[in-house]
Amino acid sequence: MEEKRSVKEMLGKVDHTLLKAYASWEDIQKLCEEAIEFHTASVCVPPSYVKRIRDTFGNQLTICTVVGFPLGYSVTEAKLAEVRQALKDGCDEIDMVINIGDVKNGEFDKVEQEIRTLKEACGEHILKVIVEACYLTEEEKTAMCRAVTDGGADYIKTSTGFGTGGAVREDVELFRKYIGPDVKIKAAGGVSDLEDLEMFLNLGCDRVGTSKAVQACREFPRPFRNSVPV
Repeated sequence: MEEKRSVKEMLGKVDHTLLKAYASWEDIQKLCEEAIEFHTASVCVPPSYVKRIRDTFGNQLTICTVVGFPLGYSVTEAKLAEVRQALKDGCDEIDMVINIGDVKNGEFDKVEQEIRTLKEACGEHILKVIVEACYLTEEEKTAMCRAVTDGGADYIKTSTGFGTGGAVREDVELFRKYIGPDVKIKAAGGVSDLEDLEMFLNLGCDRVGTSKAVQACREFPRPFRNSVPV
């Protein structure tokens, strides 16, 4: 039986996202203002805007940024430098992309070690690991569940939103089966409306990355399907 959720509760699980290459400061400001108004879990933004957001909005919102994004094939040292700079600039959460080439080469231990290295740099800050599931076989996805778990990350995340596919039910169900008990799931990519958001939360996701949830709430403010009012 699907859980009934309020719109407010669902928005509290959203990483309100804007990662387009042409995002202007005006666009980012609007994103942040919406995040504050609708109490989203965070804003997920390009690294170059982290410090300006912190300086402008202070502690009114949680800032998430991306590392090794969107292709993941930067060397670990480069990703590590990105993490350290993001934290210095005032970032709260990091979404890193794995090296998919390492996965395809069967070097799962190398991926795990990179995750561990970045988590050590993050310390108490949340680390989410983007595995870009659309490029992986079921065996590789299962191996990444182990790598994320053993590497000590806080979340496994389905997608960048820049690959050939985004979050799908089957991947979330597989993650739930193979991740460790302390690892949470973030769905991202292709979450286009409140029905999608509710579905992924009911599947067991703790976070959902999307640029469209706030717009959907404005366009369809009334409760939908089995949701209860805000």
